[in-house]
Amino acid sequence: MQPKLIHFLIFFVFMSTHPAFGQQTLADQISFTRQAVRRLIFDEGQSIPLAKLDPQKIVGMESMHPVAHYLPNQSEISIKQGKLVIESTEKTQTAIWMGGFNPFSTYTIDLNSCAGEGELGFEFSDPAKKEQLFITVRHKDGVLTGTALRLINNARLIKESTITVPGVENTTLKGRIILQMLGSGLVLYLQNEELPQVIGQADFNKDIDLRSKERIHTFQSHLFSSISSGKVSINKAGMALTTGTGQADIRAITYENGEPLLDQGRLWYTMSIRGRALPHHIQGVFSMDPTVFDVKLEGIIVFDRNDGLLRNEVASHIFFDRRDKIWRGITTGFSAYASPDKEKKQLLTIESRKDPRFGFSVMTAAPFGIVGDIEDPHILFDEQAKKWRILTCENHDGYKAVILESAHWNKDYKKIAGPVAHNSTGTSIQKIDGRYYCFSGSSERQIFIYTYPDLREAGVLKMDLPPWSETSGTRVWPNVVQLPEGYPFRFVALMMDRFNYPGLSGPNWSYGALYLYHGK
Repeated sequence: MQPKLIHFLIFFVFMSTHPAFGQQTLADQISFTRQAVRRLIFDEGQSIPLAKLDPQKIVGMESMHPVAHYLPNQSEISIKQGKLVIESTEKTQTAIWMGGFNPFSTYTIDLNSCAGEGELGFEFSDPAKKEQLFITVRHKDGVLTGTALRLINNARLIKESTITVPGVENTTLKGRIILQMLGSGLVLYLQNEELPQVIGQADFNKDIDLRSKERIHTFQSHLFSSISSGKVSINKAGMALTTGTGQADIRAITYENGEPLLDQGRLWYTMSIRGRALPHHIQGVFSMDPTVFDVKLEGIIVFDRNDGLLRNEVASHIFFDRRDKIWRGITTGFSAYASPDKEKKQLLTIESRKDPRFGFSVMTAAPFGIVGDIEDPHILFDEQAKKWRILTCENHDGYKAVILESAHWNKDYKKIAGPVAHNSTGTSIQKIDGRYYCFSGSSERQIFIYTYPDLREAGVLKMDLPPWSETSGTRVWPNVVQLPEGYPFRFVALMMDRFNYPGLSGPNWSYGALYLYHGK
């Protein structure tokens, strides 16, 4: 046999058994089977503590938790049977120092009991009490009578308003009071034995911008009680970074070429911790061992545009650029909705030398010319084309997938493909057996697959029990990831549903639950 023929046969046998030739899996051939589902709702086991007032562990109350009295009459404060007790027979206002201040954290009061008439909640203020913001629950004889927001500047009342949602008056006040701070707004909940019940909501950005770095650095948080006559008993209070009421916008953290970051045996994800409306969600970071369903909140990220504010942008894609040894990415400037008369929605580049996955992190952010109704970006460096490419959704009579390209990761992007014909959301790029594919959720009860980089239709994702019902929205994020050899399955997908949290008043985007799929 001729040597050339022998070499050809060897090459043919090798290539025919190689994943990239003959045996290659096509994206629309993968079958996904649902494994588990869970909605993280202020999950205490997932909370990252920032500060705590625990009466059972106080020695030296006057130093650990100093007390301020705002009226001539002073309430009596004591610790009895491991409870913090505040009581008075006359009108009093009392603030008990709890911790620093974070406008993206969740504040809780674990209430043991209340009697008489008064208010209970939180005060956020600078040390000199020049600015004071009060968020309170009003009560009488153990019954909730309303919720309120009060803002004081230089001892002058700037704003006082009822923030109660309809239909919650006359609810028995017991259990946990939960205040979810959302940068430019808030939601107030009461949890007894069932789901936390929405009892109040507000936007306060026009009156005071708590995203201000100066306020974040100087404000402090207090447990606040106003008593006409009566007593409140508190098990504990605190502030923490939490899972909120739902998670969405799930995106795997990657390396610069789109390869998923598999660190410490875990996949790492950005997810938006849901609040209420578009400017209120918070960029969370979660991890998960792909062989099980142990989704864990690792931290939150806020963004600094060098304008004196820390912003809660979401729908981010973060990657570690191994060439420059820096964390980078693209986020969606939804915080513009907090000041629509001053700002425009746009994509932003983000960077950090510090690993932003843990605790409370700040990434620098900068505009790069992609302004308008555009969202859900996924960026990678195509090593073959030597170009940076962004798959994203742009509003063309509805959101449609497009691909942008540049020689630079942070400027000069031009559209090279799209828009596609179908409604698009949660667009992402993933390699399947060495070939890039583009995935997109839609409003059409399908997850569409497109070729890369030309966005030609290549089928739909096969899965049992998709993360929607006959009546719910279907614009989910597909988030398909291929695992390396050695795992009991080749593919994993972590998706969400679009069921809004009950009880919120007005428009809200407060979904959803997490759905785990394994693919073969």
